Amino acid sequence: MSNKIVNWLIGLFGVSSTGLLGKYLLVFFISLMPILELRGGLIAAALLKLPALPSYLISILGNIIPIPFILWFLDAVFDFMKKHNILTGFVSFCERKGNEKKDQIEKLGFWGLVLFVGVPLPGTGAWTGCLIATILRMDKKKAFLAAILGVFMASVIMMLVSYGVLANIF
Repeated sequence: MSNKIVNWLIGLFGVSSTGLLGKYLLVFFISLMPILELRGGLIAAALLKLPALPSYLISILGNIIPIPFILWFLDAVFDFMKKHNILTGFVSFCERKGNEKKDQIEKLGFWGLVLFVGVPLPGTGAWTGCLIATILRMDKKKAFLAAILGVFMASVIMMLVSYGVLANIF
């Protein structure tokens, strides 16, 4: 599914015909996005035939930037949205998704969050991990460190997949 979304974004932005900067910006913005995160960013980079090391670093940066904002401001944003009846269905959806997955993290605490963010499976990643850390009221500094470690773990796995396996297929 990630490949389809990435290919759609590449086509939407017409990136295949633009210069190197446009391609790297697409990789960066895909890595910023929830759901796709660096998993999608590295797949896009490989499909665009970008060099591995700069793509790796740009994807990590794009995936890390939202983490502190999610951890430190999500509660306040959700409270404001609920208080003013703004997208309350979306807030409920996010809280429900976070609560569904919180048991996976709650048992192992810090290392549970590292693994949850770091193992690139559908529904995992920095965005969801930070959402769950917020719901669990985890210490923000520990959650930040766990999310960063998880991003690095996921980046290594996705580099091997995107530039190892994908390079041999395409």
